[in-house]
Amino acid sequence: MPLYEYRCSTCGEFEAWRSMDKYNAPIDCPDCNQAAIKIFSAPNINLNSGSLSAIARAQSSEPRVVKQEQKEPAKPRYQSSTSNRPWMVSHAPARF
Repeated sequence: MPLYEYRCSTCGEFEAWRSMDKYNAPIDCPDCNQAAIKIFSAPNINLNSGSLSAIARAQSSEPRVVKQEQKEPAKPRYQSSTSNRPWMVSHAPARF
């Protein structure tokens, strides 16, 4: 059964557990027995789970220092052409 909020004109707001089929039916105030109206309220959702607090704790801490060994880049190995074909078409001798 969901918990609904109601407002009495004299006593103020109160909550009541009601079945879903009676959510729109009128209800009497538990203090003064006058008719109360149902009000809209946002759902109470808890977003503070353990994983969220761990993420927040990790983001607030100091960043890790990562040291990498400086290596010289590998030199490219060029292959010479063993045939009469050039590497690229634009390098071919002009034939007129």
